[in-house]
Amino acid sequence: MSSMKLDGTANILLFVGFNQNYQCFACGTTTGFIIYNADPFKETFRRDFPNGGIGYVEMLFRCNILALVGGGSNPRYPPNKVMIWDDHQNRCIGELSFRSEVKAVKLRRDRVVVILEHKIYVYDFSHLKLLDHIETIGNPRGLCALCPDPQNTVLVCPGLQKGHLRVELYDIKRMNLIQGHDSLLGCFALSFDGKLLATASEKGTLIRIWDTTTGEKTQELRRGADHAEIQSLCFSPKTAKWLAVSSDKGTIHIFKIKKSNGKDDKEKETKKSSPPKTDKNTQNEDTKDNEQDGDNPKSALGAFKSVLPKYFSSEWSFAQFRVPDARTIVAFGNDETTIIVVSADGTFYKASFDPHNGGDCSKQAEASFLKAKDDA
Repeated sequence: MSSMKLDGTANILLFVGFNQNYQCFACGTTTGFIIYNADPFKETFRRDFPNGGIGYVEMLFRCNILALVGGGSNPRYPPNKVMIWDDHQNRCIGELSFRSEVKAVKLRRDRVVVILEHKIYVYDFSHLKLLDHIETIGNPRGLCALCPDPQNTVLVCPGLQKGHLRVELYDIKRMNLIQGHDSLLGCFALSFDGKLLATASEKGTLIRIWDTTTGEKTQELRRGADHAEIQSLCFSPKTAKWLAVSSDKGTIHIFKIKKSNGKDDKEKETKKSSPPKTDKNTQNEDTKDNEQDGDNPKSALGAFKSVLPKYFSSEWSFAQFRVPDARTIVAFGNDETTIIVVSADGTFYKASFDPHNGGDCSKQAEASFLKAKDDA
């Protein structure tokens, strides 16, 4: 999930969200909406309405079609309606109405998905014909993930039980239920091809990676030891080799994701079959191996994981980027070793990380996107 709703009390922003391939991000404001190119950063378009705010904007890649939901103290449209807006025609070309407030909207070229607090509706885009409806546990944040890849129709939403996820594999007409976490879900996101799912609970300490086809957990990552609100999760779109995580702690974490083709496992088996190191140097050598291979770092006490708490055997983030304390969403730039961070205070950041050594990211750019109109 790479979007966030805002209350609009601190500034004119009501919503910020990336498009499906993270090349653009859209802002809903108290007077309309604004579209920005992410990398390089530039305002590309804005639409001001004579009255009313836009509380949710969902782009369809870079095309002229958007889904709009009214928001703020003076909404442009009722908050229980989704308006399909054609910006070339400067008018709405479709409308979906519901009995309760719309929490989120997801688009792909053949689907419109509308998320309410207890239900999700799936429509065919061309005729807005209802294809499916799903009941969920209470979902006030509008959590939902829709794979944008036309070769794979995957939708993920909360299940009917706390911490459970429902994975709809529409192309093969199968549904998987994943018991993701013991506590309520906080955030989740799909890889671009829909094959991997990243999940976090409200506690925000662990991120788990799942194979959507099998429903099996493939990796467990640790953001930190203390509770945090995970505000966005994002796989690198081309390879799903990296996962970026933003939270309310002011640090963006980047993790390395295991390859799904078994290559990493073969490498590990090769290492296991090599001559054993002496006990004296085992711990230091293991640390060196991790650094050389560009793996996520692990606790130095990981060798004692059978007797120590799980905390000590966790995979920690490979790279980090620190921003001032504000709500943020994160995505990847054109180069998968760069990240784009958009903050609720109206600040845009671009940073890069070393794919071999990790560590602290290097800031490449910073701008105030609420002032971009004057700069464009």
